[in-house]
Amino acid sequence: MGSFDFWRRRAPEPPRVSADSTDAELLAAVAARSTAALRLLHRRHAPWLRARLARRCADPDVVDDALQETFLAVWRSAGRFDGGNAAGWLWTIAVRRLVSALRGRGSRWIGSGVEPGDLTRPEHVVGSAEDAVLRGVEHGDLGSALNRLSPELRAVIEATVLDGLTTKEAARLLGIPEGTVKSRATRARARLREELS
Repeated sequence: MGSFDFWRRRAPEPPRVSADSTDAELLAAVAARSTAALRLLHRRHAPWLRARLARRCADPDVVDDALQETFLAVWRSAGRFDGGNAAGWLWTIAVRRLVSALRGRGSRWIGSGVEPGDLTRPEHVVGSAEDAVLRGVEHGDLGSALNRLSPELRAVIEATVLDGLTTKEAARLLGIPEGTVKSRATRARARLREELS
């Protein structure tokens, strides 16, 4: 037996995948280093991930960067997928990548009606609508009320309201059952109503 035959036998081929493969099968194949599985996963999930990320960020370049970083993270960590909801797992990665991208680049967008030569002038670079809302949340009455919540309640409100995650996605992100997310969200909203009334 030649040395080439020895190495070929030791390196298993990634599982075969098709458009009919489940997300879990695709992720298992990605973990085994199948680029075909990653392409299928990207084709299946990138459109809705991009749409949801775009609702949170007005800069398409930042959205594209976050999406690219999401699938790079999937390539690196597909073996950690535990077989739960793949879409929720992907969304959790994507929203974290978006937050990192926004922190790294600043969430700025260019106002409409600006000539290309004027793009470097400071008066034409404004904060996004999301920036304005988040600044108001952070520094306004709501921010003070949020800061008075327990860390557990605040984390649920941040995940479900500020990050826009579903109950299932928030549960996955926070590592708690869905029922716990719901009960904490209810308690947090009641306390916020008391604080803000």
